[in-house]
Amino acid sequence: MSTFLRGTGVALATPFNIDGSIDYQGVTSLVNFCIEGKVEYLVVLGTTAESVTLTKEEKKSLITHIIEVNNKRLPLVIGVGGNNTSAILDEMKEVNVSEFDAILSVVPMYNRPTQEGIYQHYKAINDAAKLPVLLYNVPSRTGTNMTADTTLRLAQLDNIIGIKEAVGDFTQVLKIIKDKPKNFLVISGDDALALPAVAAGGDGVISVVGQGFPESFSEMIRLGLSGETKKAFDILYQLLPVLDYAFEEGNPAGIKHVLKVKGVCDDYVRLPLVKVSQSLSHKIKEYIED
Repeated sequence: MSTFLRGTGVALATPFNIDGSIDYQGVTSLVNFCIEGKVEYLVVLGTTAESVTLTKEEKKSLITHIIEVNNKRLPLVIGVGGNNTSAILDEMKEVNVSEFDAILSVVPMYNRPTQEGIYQHYKAINDAAKLPVLLYNVPSRTGTNMTADTTLRLAQLDNIIGIKEAVGDFTQVLKIIKDKPKNFLVISGDDALALPAVAAGGDGVISVVGQGFPESFSEMIRLGLSGETKKAFDILYQLLPVLDYAFEEGNPAGIKHVLKVKGVCDDYVRLPLVKVSQSLSHKIKEYIED
């Protein structure tokens, strides 16, 4: 089992300057903040990174910078996904994955493939990938749900080691946990359901909010994995308000404002995303100050 992916991974946001350029000082600050907060691994160029608005050159530069700042302190997972299978295969050839430990690849969006189409898409990635592959199911963004049956079918492939499951349907999560192969990882992609998933036999989380509260969030998941559920749920109940606030007006606008209030980096986002409203800003500030 890829035990380095048990626990808390964080889907890093991409800090920007006021002119929309990448704020590399902010990237450094965020990476160090997460490492010092004792998360288990970092996810680069996921959805939270606003990766769909980054150019190829920006992606390469961001990857290089994060690798340098991390300096082998934590395992790294890279997001490589999209809705053009052949383009993903080309991208996997172009990206230097030597410093990464796994690939995270999302279900194709917009095309709305059938379950067989999803299977064949991931089989092509499995056959071409030089690293272990994590599936990523997030129907709220892609418009298509990868069923538990398709996930379990894909779990039989050699290179596919687990799934980041953000379906929002806990019954589907339970079906996967119940019938998965022994070493197949079930990682929550839903911050609010991460601890219940761990309690049911899951392996952890790839979190958005975890980068804003790395110490408490990662401790919560570690307690859950060790069976100390009472202590773990006490932390979850403390975090519940900000789990709502972080997604109330979309991701990553919410978590970027959390990071701004905490002094980690600024909260600029790229259109079509916009900063959080004054009312949500007030709630986030009040929560953090309390």
